Amino acid sequence: GWKDAISTTIINFNNEKMQITWAARELFPSENVSFSYTFTEGKNKVWKPCPTYLLDQDYNSGCLFKTEGPTLAISIRNSNGSEELFSKTLKSDFYIKPNQPQNVTFFWKADTVTVSCNKPERGAKCLTLELQYKSKFDKGWQSRTSKCCSVGEQGFDPRKCYSFRVRLKRLVPYCNVVNYSSDWAAETFWMNGTLLDSCDDDIKSHSTVTVLSCLLAVLLVMLILLILLCKWQRLQKSVMPAIPDPKYIFADLFSDHNGNFQEWIDKTDHAVVQTKLEYEEPECIIEAESHQEDEKNCDKQEPQEKIFDFSGAAENNDSKAAEIACLMPTSNTIASFAGFQILMNDDMYVML
Repeated sequence: GWKDAISTTIINFNNEKMQITWAARELFPSENVSFSYTFTEGKNKVWKPCPTYLLDQDYNSGCLFKTEGPTLAISIRNSNGSEELFSKTLKSDFYIKPNQPQNVTFFWKADTVTVSCNKPERGAKCLTLELQYKSKFDKGWQSRTSKCCSVGEQGFDPRKCYSFRVRLKRLVPYCNVVNYSSDWAAETFWMNGTLLDSCDDDIKSHSTVTVLSCLLAVLLVMLILLILLCKWQRLQKSVMPAIPDPKYIFADLFSDHNGNFQEWIDKTDHAVVQTKLEYEEPECIIEAESHQEDEKNCDKQEPQEKIFDFSGAAENNDSKAAEIACLMPTSNTIASFAGFQILMNDDMYVML
């Protein structure tokens, strides 16, 4: 009874090659066993020795040989072949593992992808085509299975890059007693119907677009801030104009005279008298005896704004007083005296 309990693994590779393996170290730890097989049915069986052994630490652990028929009988014996340790008869067609899909093609139409491959020459009715796909946003593979040898799926986003892989599977239990599938065909990468080397290219392109967008946004924000700063400076100047510092205008007043205005006025001999009139006016003759007549002449003139620039404070004060008295009855008068302005209107004047 212990002979029937021996576990073996049987694979029929696309009905072309058979592989039988067993656990040599666990089942037969004390000797190196031999293997023989036959595809002959009936009493007159012709046993063939294993042409190619599979080894596990120099112990025979399997055999690889050509598939020659649907019925297979195997026998495992001791090292000299005198004692049979295990034997079994089986249908080799129930252990078929299909080959990889050949000539896989992808057809894209809108959000639908149809994948197809070449139809095998034998056993196509026992096969299904499995499609698996995923994007970088999916945690695992999504699967779709259809009859050999075409499968379609909908709902693909043209903005995403997808990985695809396909394989063939044998139907269980109608065709196989073991759920064998082929190895996966080479994985391919697609985006909106375009074949890519990998989805990393898509990630890099998205990263590049993201970086450029961020840089553009930063530059735009900086430009807006610069414009707002310029406008704020203009507004600040118009609302709160800067007050000039007199020490820069009258440098010698503060450096040579320590701010003593009277002393600076008395010793300044290079000041220039400049008078700017918006309109030409008749000259007022300043004489003590004709003072009253001049005042009348000045009253007849239209109000005008006059700007006088006085310097040379050491000149005759009576003459200046007479000139100011002449001008006061007229309109607004602005006089500049050694850098200070005097605003005179009617019966008052203000020094600025």
